[in-house]
Amino acid sequence: MEYNSVPIERQKRLAVLIDADNAQASIIKNLLDEVAKYGVASVKRIYGNWTTPQHQGWKDVLLSNSIIPIQQFNYTVKKNATDSALIIDAMDLLHAGNLDGFCLVSSDSDFTRLASRIRESGLMVYGFGEEKTPKAFVDACDKFIYTEILRPTEPATEHVGTATPVYRNATVFKDMKKDQKFLKLLKNSVEDSSDDQGWVELGLVGQNIQKKSPEFDSRNYGFKKFFDLIRSLDLFEIDERQSKDQVGKIIYIRERMKKNRK
Repeated sequence: MEYNSVPIERQKRLAVLIDADNAQASIIKNLLDEVAKYGVASVKRIYGNWTTPQHQGWKDVLLSNSIIPIQQFNYTVKKNATDSALIIDAMDLLHAGNLDGFCLVSSDSDFTRLASRIRESGLMVYGFGEEKTPKAFVDACDKFIYTEILRPTEPATEHVGTATPVYRNATVFKDMKKDQKFLKLLKNSVEDSSDDQGWVELGLVGQNIQKKSPEFDSRNYGFKKFFDLIRSLDLFEIDERQSKDQVGKIIYIRERMKKNRK
């Protein structure tokens, strides 16, 4: 008997370029695990002046994660040559045509134009930086992950009122129910793609939000999955439907009528 195997989709080849002046060594393992969700880190480079004491803590991290350090001296006081070196390398890699996307790790707005230029060439850009990252850089990326959620944390606990595991370091999380901007974005994203009865596939809602707000991530609010976040709000009816191929289920949601809300 012959078996037809399902073809394995080629993973995206990504370049991970790290600005050592604006990144923390403690998050690198979790950061690379995050990158692995989107593709294979074919290129891993980090840029900085490795003759200065401030970067000495990177040594063990770079060796254990096969990240290539690129030396860049500071030619002038108060002028950062690291950014320029990273940008030049990124453009060289872009024109080589061997990659599907870039992961830019920095909280520096100087990489805004670089992110835009890469996207103009049809490649994906994943940004990684702290919440202080300027909005212009965040919006220039296809997706932006705040590195606060990648910091090492204690074992997960239960979220108040739910059985959903969240991270113990809740100080970095936003209060979802008080975030009116997010709630408006969520409701608009549901309305934009809903059918005549108001139902919309949850995955499509997530895609709509991501297009409008690259920094959106359910983990910013303490939830590992988007569905857990939606369920905790109690603003939507939920309907799990069998998919047409009979493999798994598809989740649909629609906004509750006000009189039915608890």
